[in-house]
Amino acid sequence: YRWNIEVYFKTCKQYLKYTKECQSTSFDSLTAHLAIANVRYMMLSVFQRANTDHRSLGELFYLYVQEVAEITFDHSMRLIMIALLSTVKEFFALTDAQMAGFVQQFINNLPNYLKAPLEVCAEQLSAA
Repeated sequence: YRWNIEVYFKTCKQYLKYTKECQSTSFDSLTAHLAIANVRYMMLSVFQRANTDHRSLGELFYLYVQEVAEITFDHSMRLIMIALLSTVKEFFALTDAQMAGFVQQFINNLPNYLKAPLEVCAEQLSAA
């Protein structure tokens, strides 16, 4: 098993003529040569991927979306809120009325863009 960097350097030396194509001793010339060779390598990599991986970008996007959608933001926030509220209620031995006041004060102290989603989450939690 070869490291990816070894494959990269082997390809650049063998096919992109890293060592033979430019004979200059100027730093700027060598830097420009390596930059052009790297662009050629990137183009070859894109062509290789297009020819060997038959999945389209759209298909890859949908596969990614399916993985990310395993747990939604709403679901994760609900889990966090349930854990927070149950911990606070147990630790401080609060009544349901005190917990409702605590939750309302917590939501009131949040920025506006977070208030609406958390109010919905709090309503769902209190109904459950």
